This record gives sequence, structure tokens and C-alpha cells, in this order.
Amino acid sequence: MEVFYYVVFGALAAVVAGLELGKSGKDRVATTSAFNSFKNNYVLVYSLMMSGDWLQGPYVYYLYSQYGFDKGDIGRLFIAGFGSSMLFGTIVGSLADKQGRKRACVTYCISYILSCITKHSPEYRVLMIGRILGGIATSLLFSAFESWLVAEHNKRGFDPQWLSITFSKAIFLGNGLIAIVSGLFANLLAENLGFGPVAPFDAAACFLAIGMAIIMSSWSENYGDPSESKDLMAQFKVAAKAIASDEKIALLGAIQSLFEGSMYTFVFLWTPALSPNEEDIPHGFIFATFMLSSMLGSSIASRLLARKLKVEGYMQIVFSISAVTLVLPVATNILVPTSSVKGGSVSIGGSLQLLGFCTFEACVGIFWPSIMKMRSQYIPEEARSTIMNFFRIPLNLFVCVVNAFPITVMFGMCSIFLFMAAILQRRLMVVSDQVHKSSTKAQEMIGEDEPLNP
Repeated sequence: MEVFYYVVFGALAAVVAGLELGKSGKDRVATTSAFNSFKNNYVLVYSLMMSGDWLQGPYVYYLYSQYGFDKGDIGRLFIAGFGSSMLFGTIVGSLADKQGRKRACVTYCISYILSCITKHSPEYRVLMIGRILGGIATSLLFSAFESWLVAEHNKRGFDPQWLSITFSKAIFLGNGLIAIVSGLFANLLAENLGFGPVAPFDAAACFLAIGMAIIMSSWSENYGDPSESKDLMAQFKVAAKAIASDEKIALLGAIQSLFEGSMYTFVFLWTPALSPNEEDIPHGFIFATFMLSSMLGSSIASRLLARKLKVEGYMQIVFSISAVTLVLPVATNILVPTSSVKGGSVSIGGSLQLLGFCTFEACVGIFWPSIMKMRSQYIPEEARSTIMNFFRIPLNLFVCVVNAFPITVMFGMCSIFLFMAAILQRRLMVVSDQVHKSSTKAQEMIGEDEPLNP
């Protein structure tokens, strides 16, 4: 493997270690032992849930190809997963608000375990069922757990500012360190120990089962709106009305869809972008480098949030930088001459793109705890999971459609969407400031009236 990959990985590891070890008093927030116990329990569960997800990633495509399916068949399986998340996500999100978030988290575990079991079958229909179950599970993973956390955090009376601590730690471990370890563990099981490409899915099911046991034994139930008078359609109407009547929620949903749609599309694009002529690149090592970049981003986010910097302000810069990084493949395709020789090592253009992609992943690491923070501020509790899954409809539709275009066009579209996210983030900050000023002014007027009304 080329020295270049080791240099990039080593530099990122040094920066992450320096940031974590060099935290000052300004970067740390004084909390209570009760909160720390609550936070550690959630981070443990979230890490187990994410390990169940990350273990599957490296070998999904390879497993399908080993069963003899071509790119078209595999593409339809992937689209089925995103389509399932788009169609059923809102329903399961609404049920989570009404029937209970803890119950929804357990449902996630069961759905994903069943999806893992289907990987033992070479039958296309069985694998399709597995992808549909996986799509439903993904919707629950990115809505039910966060909804449970926010509600439980507030129910226990913890400082609202402490939520960002839990978000940052969960993303640092679950989307960073756990992802790296899971990738290496999956490779150990499938390659080094010779258990084959199904083994990582079996390991994922085990971790999900352990996490489910912890949830069932230590989590209490909470709801969005448990009233019997509201059926599923009524819950949808509440969510739709909240989005339509509050510009802040609508802007937040659009920002999330634009960024996450670009992020999930990037997952499909980075491999052909770095090896257009089938260059010999270390996929697993590059994946680990991306996850290390994400850890760097989450470490930066924890510092920004600890210092109480305005999320709506710095995220404009993050979205703009991410837009520039994804336009790099278009620029290098035009400006840097490509070799027509098949195979070989990574090209100069590929090296530049790798650095850009690492920067994009760092932006992803900043995005997750920051968007969670904004969602906790703006989305109403009674329909939190439903609204969050409403946001996932356009992003899943985008991912399904965008893959029909050439790779440079897809990168260009993602870059445009990220610039749009930056513009909308600017608008969100303006609207948020206007609301805050109006609220402050109203409170001052009430304070002036109080002496007149004993």
C-alpha cells in the first residue's frame, strides 16, 4: 500500500488525538453524576446499534455478487432499501410517537436482526425482503433513538445544553471509532478467519441482540402524543401542520434532506471516483480514513457546542466547505489529465480527491451533532419521530433518482444541493434571530407591566 495513504491516516489520527487530549476548561462542561450515568448508558446502546449497522456495510455488495447477481440486480436491491425507508419510514416514525419510542427502538433491533438472517439465503426474493426490513430499520435508527433521548433527557430535568454533550459523544464513538473497529472486525471475520461474507451479518445480529437486552432492561418508555383520540392520519396531520406553519421546521427539514441526500449519494460515488481506471486502492483502509475524518469533525463540533457558539452560524461555513469538496471530482476530471491504462496506483487526481473527501467526511462529523442540536430546539415533542421521518422522504427519493446520471453530473448535483443548504441555513439563522428578538422584547414588556399589576 502506498505511503500516501499512511501519511493521510497518520496525520488525521495525530490531529484527532491532539484535539481530544488538549481540551481545556472551556471545552468541558460541568455536569452531574446522574447525567453522566444516563449519557453513558445511551452512548453504549447507540454504539451497539451503530456497530450492527457498520458491520454490514463493507460486505453487502460483495455478498450479493458472490450469490451470482449482476450490477443491475444489486442496484435494485439497494434501491429497494431506500424506497422502503421512504415509503414506510413516516409510518413507523408516527407509530414511535404514539406507541412509544422504547418500543420503536426494540422494533429496530428485531427488524435488523431479521434482515441479517435473510443474508444466509441466495434467493433474490428473500434478499429483497431483507432489504425492505433494513430500510424500515434505518428509518427507526435515525429517528426513534434520538426522539427517545431528547424526551428522556427533558423528563429527567437535565440542563438542555447538556444534550449536545451526549450527541457529540455518541457521534464520536458510534459514527467514528465504532465504524473503524467494525470495518476491521468484519474483515477479520470474513477474510482472516475465513468465515466468509455472511459472518459480519451474524456478528451484527449479536451486537443488536445485546443492545436490545440493555434497552429492555434499563430504558423507560416515553411518547410523543399517546392520546387515544389521535389515529395515524391525525398524527400525520399534526406533523404536516407543524412543518407548514413553522418556517424554522421547514427550513431545517430542507437542510437535512439536501445534506443527507448528498452524503448517501457520496457513499456510492467515492469508489469509482478514486479508481476510474480500476486503480488498485485499499478500500478498507480508505473507509477507515474517512471514519477518522468524521471523528475529527465530531471532535471539532464538541468544542464548538461546548463554547456555545451559534450552530446556525457555523453550519453555513460547514455546508459551503462540503460543497467545494464535492465539486473537486468535476474539477479534476476537467483539469487533471487521466491515464487510459487500466490498473496501477492511485492517480494525482485521485490523491487530490481523497484529501477533499476526507474534508467532506469531517464536515459530516460536524453535521450530525449540530443537526441533532437544532432538531432538539425546533421540532415539537408530540410528533418528533414523525417529522424527522418526513424529512427523510425527499432524501431517499433523491438517492433513488440521482444514480441514473453520470458520476460527474451526480457530484455536480450534490455540490449544488450543499450550496443550497448553506443558503437555507443562512435563512434559518435570520428567522431564528427574529423570533428570539421578538420573544425577548415581549418578555421585557411583561416585566415593565408587572409593577403596575400587583
